[in-house]
Amino acid sequence: MAKDGVEMSAVDALRANTSVPFEQARAMPPEVYTSDEFLQEELNQIFAKEWYCIGRASALANPGDYVSAELAGQPIAVIRDRDGTLRAVSNVCMHRMSTLLHGRGNTRAIVCPYHAWTYNLDGTLRGAPAMTLNEGFCKEAYSLPKVRCEEWLGWVFVTLNADAKPVTEVLSQVEELIGGYDMANYTEAFYEEHVWDTNWKVLAENFMESYHLPVCHAGTIGGLSKLEDMICPPGLPAFNYHTILKEESLRIAMAHPDNTRLEGDERRTTFLLAIYPSLLITLTPGYFWYLSLHPKGPGQVHIRFGGGMSNDFADDADLDQNFADLKALLDDVNVEDRGCTEKVFKGLSSRLAEPGHLSHLERPNYDFAQYLIAKIDEGRA
Repeated sequence: MAKDGVEMSAVDALRANTSVPFEQARAMPPEVYTSDEFLQEELNQIFAKEWYCIGRASALANPGDYVSAELAGQPIAVIRDRDGTLRAVSNVCMHRMSTLLHGRGNTRAIVCPYHAWTYNLDGTLRGAPAMTLNEGFCKEAYSLPKVRCEEWLGWVFVTLNADAKPVTEVLSQVEELIGGYDMANYTEAFYEEHVWDTNWKVLAENFMESYHLPVCHAGTIGGLSKLEDMICPPGLPAFNYHTILKEESLRIAMAHPDNTRLEGDERRTTFLLAIYPSLLITLTPGYFWYLSLHPKGPGQVHIRFGGGMSNDFADDADLDQNFADLKALLDDVNVEDRGCTEKVFKGLSSRLAEPGHLSHLERPNYDFAQYLIAKIDEGRA
């Protein structure tokens, strides 16, 4: 983008874009999504420093349960140790530096797939074949580097930043906002990983606004939510959110009759929480689903996708059918969202793409842009 004949960087373009009040705001400039330079800023100043969610603690309930992830170029494994402690470690062997664990699963030990160096669940080296003739080798000197890991309301977060504030402190305002939902009281019933051909921010912004629901989701949930029932308040430093009143015909989105924590319209209110940088949670009184995003270059995003029912429904005879209905609905919604967000990335990558003004229903998008530039400028200072 050029301004007064001077070529601007993607960071400069976003800074100019976010310098106006919300009432005059436009969508972010195309180069913010397509620029390799901007992606590197995001990885260095945001993903390498902020808390990143790898999923639900209920999926790592037993000793040896693990999940692998890549965070700002660093492979990580999160593992439930034999003493019940949830640990995160570098997922890179300390011999010839192969990655170790892949996907999700359960293991009795961490075994390198290259030379079978074997680590205990706490990351200490248990054994290394054919190393007795190396006079400098000492098994006790090897232990996989630790990564900070914390649980919050049933979610598991990791960070590469030793100085990051605790998750409970960073997200205390979220906890106050949705306390009556008892988010720890939801159990993950499915988990998948996907890669879509769009920028991670396009998908994040798609989640942050429900302006698109009547059109993009006309075949699924579009008719269950009315634009006039959507409330989009100003965002807060660590997150933004908006709320929707669900129609009572979608019974699994309503508060269970045994739920005495929620009253009035709360019993059919859905919170759409965007926890920065990339945890996106749809939280209804009956079910939840989430996306946790990480960029794979400007034009691809890695997606952790999971969800399940509130434990308030655990004893219902029709629980299995409720869940089957939910999963079928979410799969259809995802197909619609993928189509819309990949079209957006294709369009904004074009020569003549220009950002338009935002609707009042896109307030969270404006706050997200403000967060991005603030973190990048803070990291550069």
